[in-house]
Amino acid sequence: QVQLVESGGGMVQVGDSLSLSCAVSGGPARNYSVAWFRQAPGKDREFVSVISRTGLGTLHADSVLGRFITTRDNAKNTVYLQMNSLKPEDTAVYYCAAKPVLLGGRTVSEYNTWGQGTQVTVSS
Repeated sequence: QVQLVESGGGMVQVGDSLSLSCAVSGGPARNYSVAWFRQAPGKDREFVSVISRTGLGTLHADSVLGRFITTRDNAKNTVYLQMNSLKPEDTAVYYCAAKPVLLGGRTVSEYNTWGQGTQVTVSS
């Protein structure tokens, strides 16, 4: 069973950048499309981005398009979320999720494997 561990969260100021990592273990990362979701207090978990198994395809939510970049290094079994120009509304717990398909979708329910989450706080 593949396992995911997020890291890199923290507290930053508005306009700062932060890079999150999702380490994949228990199976080759190249077998999985990996998505990022986030959940703010009192809100539903929402889609942020997804990257294909190969890394050649990505999708991003409109709210982060142009600010966030999703990449992966299958040799290191790691997926990254580079977050730039951070806003207070980006404050949330960020989760990565994996699905054994070429490119996963945007819905929470389609992913069976999740990490424990990492907190990102953006202060003004």
